[in-house]
Order: sequence, then structure tokens, then C-alpha cells
Amino acid sequence: MTLRDAIARLSAVETLLVATDYDGVLAPIVNDPAKAFPLPAGIDALQELVTLPRTSVALLSGRALVDLARLSGLGGEALLVGTHGVEFDDGFAIPPEAAALRERLLSELGPMIASVPGAALEEKIASVAVHVRNADADAGEKLLAGVAAGPGSWPGVHSTAGKKVLELAVVETSKGTALDVLRERTGADAVLFSGDDVTDEKAFAVLRPGDVGVKVGPGETAAEFRVDDPEEMVTIFSLLSEERRLHVGT
Repeated sequence: MTLRDAIARLSAVETLLVATDYDGVLAPIVNDPAKAFPLPAGIDALQELVTLPRTSVALLSGRALVDLARLSGLGGEALLVGTHGVEFDDGFAIPPEAAALRERLLSELGPMIASVPGAALEEKIASVAVHVRNADADAGEKLLAGVAAGPGSWPGVHSTAGKKVLELAVVETSKGTALDVLRERTGADAVLFSGDDVTDEKAFAVLRPGDVGVKVGPGETAAEFRVDDPEEMVTIFSLLSEERRLHVGT
């Protein structure tokens, strides 16, 4: 079965959930994360989908929820889930002991980050992320290895490696767990999930028969299908929107 055939089949299910990562899927990867703006055609397609009957749209990202909302421009009927499934847009508060552990991480990581030019520390509600995309490649890899072996190994800290980033969470979750929650909340009969990073593999792993997983870009994956880049993924979203409208109308 081709991806086009899979999209045609998916568009005809009774209740559909379209879930996707943000960076590298809706927005091209850029050196400055604050300027990772989505491709307009992709947002248009998702906004169209969310208006259709029995159709839900969710962004499932490693970004903090507030950043995800600001950059994507999606909201309202669309569901937003940040920090790899920790932050749902219906609210979340971490336990006091987790908050204290997060503060310890910030204190320990500050000097480590400062020692590597181009490295950056991102603060989120239930995690911190060490970014080395703009650092020297060797120095960046050495920093990530040191963080993983140090603060990343502390009790209660859950480390997740991505592309040039290491996320240290003080609450255990994953995109796979979050996708299961979204499926239950929306009552979806089938799910489309698209992602580009290693953290998305946990979501691909929980897909069921009848679902469609699309990997964007290179790398090993459990997804059944692959596209080359965000532009190609946007074309898939647009095709799904057109096909879905034919089946469910307005």
C-alpha cells in the first residue's frame, strides 16, 4: 500500500485523530528555535481538518506548551501537548518534589552550559533541555555525554535524547503515552501520527492496525511510511484534508 492509498483509507474512518510533532514536521529545523515558524500551508490544512466533523487535530511536541502555542498559531479546537506529553493544554502542575529537582538541575547545568559556546539551556515546566545545535560538534557531543552521565543519571530524572538535544524531565512520560491519552480522549477509530525525531518513535510504537505513521526525514523508524521533508508532509496534510472533507462534509 502506498502512502496515498493509506491516506485515502484513513480519510474514510468514522472518527479520526491527526497528531503531529512540530519542529521538523510542520516547521523546518532552524538554528534559532524561537524562529521555527510553521509552513503556512501546513497550518491551513490542519485548521481545515479541525473544522470537519468527527475529526481531531493535535500537536505533540517536545516544546514547552506556551512556545508551541505561540509559534504554531494553533489553538481553539486543536489540542496542544508540550514537553513530550507532560503539558496538556487543559492544565498541568508538577508535584513539589519534582519542582525542587528541576531547580537542582538548573543550578547544576548552568555552569556546564556556560562552558560550551553556542550551547543553550531551555527551561520548561517539568524539564530542562540542553541544546547544542549551535555549538562546535565535538564540544556539543562531549557536553551531552557529560550531562547524561551526571545530572541525567540522578534519581527521579528521566533523560530523552533527540537531535542535538538532551531533555531531562522530572516527571516520567513519553509521546507514546500522550498519544494513547489523546486517542482515548477523542474516541478516535484511527490515528495519523507524523514525526521526525527519535522521541517520536515512542509514538510510532503505540500505533495500531489501521493507523498511519509517517517519518519525516532520514533515520531508523518504526513508521510504515516516510517523506523527505516538511514540505512533503504538508502536502500529505493537504491531501488528507481534501479527502476527509469528501467523506464527512461540513
